Amino acid sequence: MMKVKRVSEHIWSLKTWMLVPIHVWIVVEEDGITLVDAGMPMMAKGIMKFMKQLDAGPLQRILLTHGHVDHVGAVKAILTENEVPVHAHRIEIPYLEGDLLYPKRKKLEQNLPKQLTQPLLEDEVGKLNTIGGLIPFLTPGHSPGHVVYYHEKDQVLLAGDLFNSKKGKLRPPMFTAKMDEALKSSNIVRELKPLRLEVCHGNTVFHPADQLDEYVEKVEKKLGAI
Repeated sequence: MMKVKRVSEHIWSLKTWMLVPIHVWIVVEEDGITLVDAGMPMMAKGIMKFMKQLDAGPLQRILLTHGHVDHVGAVKAILTENEVPVHAHRIEIPYLEGDLLYPKRKKLEQNLPKQLTQPLLEDEVGKLNTIGGLIPFLTPGHSPGHVVYYHEKDQVLLAGDLFNSKKGKLRPPMFTAKMDEALKSSNIVRELKPLRLEVCHGNTVFHPADQLDEYVEKVEKKLGAI
């Protein structure tokens, strides 16, 4: 079963549980729908059913925060009914296609077929172009090409696995290969100051920038102790 929640004017979250919560996000655009992340395979039917019920136009694109298996699971099933582009950061694509080994993993993961995922467009200095109503930012650490998506109009940051959260508090993400890098990436929250932050494996964090100093201090302490 999937739980549906309205996050903001243009964004809905769909959640299932598999030991931990797993969220994907539906963003209503002028020309239809953007799906951010695609959870586990069993979520495909529920995602497609909800998109039909929402009646906000056709699915236009799937954006991935990164290519781990719990973020791409429903992609193939959704594409059988919707011929749309799938985007991730160019750095992430060789890892999710199984050409490069994800850091600290034991074996290659071909989580999506080759040539299926297109790189997010970027300018000559590597700044990512806005896509639909979302601005992507590269936030490596959890994975090499992890990206977060900011909905400027709604002031919502869809943060994938940049953080976890518990009871509205920022927590470090699980199974993160380079926590020091993820910590640097967390500064995006200070830069954007979103009203609310949504993570894949946790609940909403309101005004996350207010918690960032405390979060950084805790994680640095933990890293120092390792």
